[in-house]
Amino acid sequence: MTLSAIKTRLHRFRTETDGYATLEVAIMIPILFVLFGAAWVYFDVFRQQTVNQKANYAIGDMVSRETEVLEDEYFDNTFKLLGVLTRNSVLPDELTGLFPADLRITVVSYKEANDKFDVEWSVARGDYPALETQDLNNYTERLPTIANGAELILVETWEDYTPVFRVGLAPLEIRTYSFTHPRYAPQVLYAGAMGENNGWGNGDQDAPGSSLCTNNAENATDCTNEDGSNNVEPNGQSKSKG
Repeated sequence: MTLSAIKTRLHRFRTETDGYATLEVAIMIPILFVLFGAAWVYFDVFRQQTVNQKANYAIGDMVSRETEVLEDEYFDNTFKLLGVLTRNSVLPDELTGLFPADLRITVVSYKEANDKFDVEWSVARGDYPALETQDLNNYTERLPTIANGAELILVETWEDYTPVFRVGLAPLEIRTYSFTHPRYAPQVLYAGAMGENNGWGNGDQDAPGSSLCTNNAENATDCTNEDGSNNVEPNGQSKSKG
């Protein structure tokens, strides 16, 4: 075939307008559906990430405003709230026994003497365990600089996300994280950790301790403590008149 004949055929192919719409639709429709499905899946995973992060912020803000001692029921209901906000079940899967969503709330304090954070208490709902002080090594770079003795509320959530369509995106875990400073009190207390904190020096008659005499309440009424001799200092020794 000569070069002239090739040019003639290419010109005829370029100018040809005859065809079958049915055949063109049969070719293009599957391609359009794949493109639409891929765009929808990637949009949905970013949308769900945003929903989870907003739910995280809402829970962190809610906990930061608490001034009463928090009970386990509070965290059970908070976990249910997470499920409502993210439209996830908070019950374990019947087949795997795993939770589709998880929540962990941790309060950490900063000690200037050893320049480190310590876990005051941690509560988890779902498959992830509560956080311990040795686990904070993985959080150091994500924690801000705060004053000595100050506390932070860490909120973490997880969601098992499975794409509706298979378009190159495998099932993944959406994780969110945030930290918040207590707003209306220097600390947020958890009833499950009350035995680890006798509330020394907070001047609150409801502070944890064996009695109102031993929690340094300013308005203690269940003992005679006019001279402060019953107050328990951090070293475990009672005050006495000097």
